[in-house]
Amino acid sequence: MLMYQHQKASERFDVIDLDPYGSPAPFLDAAVQAVNDGGLLCVTCTDMAVLAGNNGETCYSKYGAMALKSRACHEMALRIVLHSLDLHANCYQRFVVPLLSISADFYVRVFVRIFTGQAKVKSSASKQALVFQCVGCGAFYLQRLGKASRDPGGRTKFSAACGPPVTPECEHCGQRHQLGGPIWADPIHDLDFVGRVLEAVTTNPGRFHTSKRIQGVLSVVTEELPDVPLYYTLDQLSSTIHCNTPSLLQLRSALLHAGFRVSLSHACKNAVKTDAPPLALWDIMRCWEKECPVKRERLSESSPAFRILAVEPRLKANFNIRGDANPSSRQQGLKRFQANPEANWGPRPRARPGGKAASKDLEERRRLLQNKRKEPAEDPAQRAARLKTFPCKRFKEGTCQRGDQCCYSHSPATPVADTPLMDCPETITDISPRPEAADGGPAGSGVD
Repeated sequence: MLMYQHQKASERFDVIDLDPYGSPAPFLDAAVQAVNDGGLLCVTCTDMAVLAGNNGETCYSKYGAMALKSRACHEMALRIVLHSLDLHANCYQRFVVPLLSISADFYVRVFVRIFTGQAKVKSSASKQALVFQCVGCGAFYLQRLGKASRDPGGRTKFSAACGPPVTPECEHCGQRHQLGGPIWADPIHDLDFVGRVLEAVTTNPGRFHTSKRIQGVLSVVTEELPDVPLYYTLDQLSSTIHCNTPSLLQLRSALLHAGFRVSLSHACKNAVKTDAPPLALWDIMRCWEKECPVKRERLSESSPAFRILAVEPRLKANFNIRGDANPSSRQQGLKRFQANPEANWGPRPRARPGGKAASKDLEERRRLLQNKRKEPAEDPAQRAARLKTFPCKRFKEGTCQRGDQCCYSHSPATPVADTPLMDCPETITDISPRPEAADGGPAGSGVD
């Protein structure tokens, strides 16, 4: 209500900082109207479960965009918030200019300036994009909502964009695509502003208790590729084709040798932000797989790994380490990605009557309910009895050397047709000794 009461140009605020518990969506409409022209708007979002793709329909109802589950979910959350801010501002012939967008700990925080201008608002559609993401290999493509071009007279012409950039099935693994967004597709940082903030913090490090972390995060921000939205991760690329993971320097060097740009991301320590198309990226991973071969017989023919590795790479990757593959922030040993200071650290529940006593009861209840959906561990004696119901395959072939120590049955009786023959394991673990029967033989029915 306070912000709605200060919509007049003479009564607006220079700076508004929104830091609510959870989503700031109910306050965005009033905030974009109550900031001076060129003023600063700071927004913090702690509802990361919604922004990270766990509830896409809830994200749409709050921010006007569908969030996808992906390894780049934290940067996508930043871009969804920027899209929502710009969308609210456009209703009043205003637009946003991002200064700094940070994903840290369990929240995202954006710093934007608000300006007024009908001509600039027309270009907002060309700054938004839909995201097509393959559910199999994770390759993603962006489709701009609008197109801005210049005519021979120097005037800017706006039109609808053409698309989509993908086929019904992924060209790499044959799986379908998910549609997310719209998201902010333009740069999310003003590198000149970030450089000035970094210089101010470096000049006077004693001003903030967290100055080392500020220097580390802002240094990574200055190294990010500003015109490349979203990113892949090192473990994502390797797990898709079930191969060993190359080092970060090896993959970055291969991309640089191929003529592409690559950088890290402050939102994820294993991020690979590059302008290389997915085809070139998978060609590099195919070349890496040839150095660390995957057992193809274990791959299903319909799996993304089998279909990706079935194609010969057109690009010959060079994994020799380059000097410029190691970013300066990593060489300097800056505190870029801070670990949690304590166990169970993160957003706390809402305040409740009873104060600390109520929070202690809640922690005890969480401890008792931990892993309640997991099946309890099987008793060793029950496991031994269950395995004895299966005939030993190696005993039937005459190759089992375990004798009475074998955990499977050595009964000469013909096994039931539906009972599978089990391979005798090399080692026996957690098998309790069988009690002796009254006649001196081993106990149990059907066992010689």
